[in-house]
Amino acid sequence: MKPTITINENDNLLSLREIKPKKITRATIKSFIKKNRDNLYIKTESSFNGMTDGVDPCHDQSITKAGNTDKNNKYNLGIPGAWFVGSSRDYFNAAEIGPFKGYEIYNCCGQFYLLTKTGVLWNLI
Repeated sequence: MKPTITINENDNLLSLREIKPKKITRATIKSFIKKNRDNLYIKTESSFNGMTDGVDPCHDQSITKAGNTDKNNKYNLGIPGAWFVGSSRDYFNAAEIGPFKGYEIYNCCGQFYLLTKTGVLWNLI
């Protein structure tokens, strides 16, 4: 967070306040996907396993190019391997993995990253 100095003209006083980063929401993720559709990568770390009725780590945690799909568009936003629960039960964080930047998404169905390569034009926040 960057501190800023503001001047109150009425009191001629200086005040120092912290600028809070914007909150990352589902709308932020949707915009990120739309802007980076051609340069989007996914890394799945864990996913839901119906046999154990819980979340298990994935064996292949490599970063791969994200594909497109029309199935379950409400829950995967058109990306195979992504799964959004909705109703404020998804959690988002900014992420940086090597030459990739993007977002970490986790919920009761698992954890995955939506990323784009550094150097590609994109807007994180």
